[in-house]
Amino acid sequence: MTVPKKSSKTPSFEEAMTELEGLVETMEQGELSLEESLKCFERGVALTRTCQQVLKEAEQKIRILSNNDQDADLEPFASSD
Repeated sequence: MTVPKKSSKTPSFEEAMTELEGLVETMEQGELSLEESLKCFERGVALTRTCQQVLKEAEQKIRILSNNDQDADLEPFASSD
């Protein structure tokens, strides 16, 4: 198994999630050495932080865009389930 290489650019949310899924699958197979597993884990932590930051920024944009009424309470999205 080869460990994915870290790219120099910050991945998009979708790219980061896809890479995270790949890392999880690779690690779940249990065929990596300890060193390779640690590299995958480290990359996974970095990707998770990237995703969290993107989600935080998106949430902030939504709050700003929906702030038509300064006194309005925030409401959770209605589930379609």
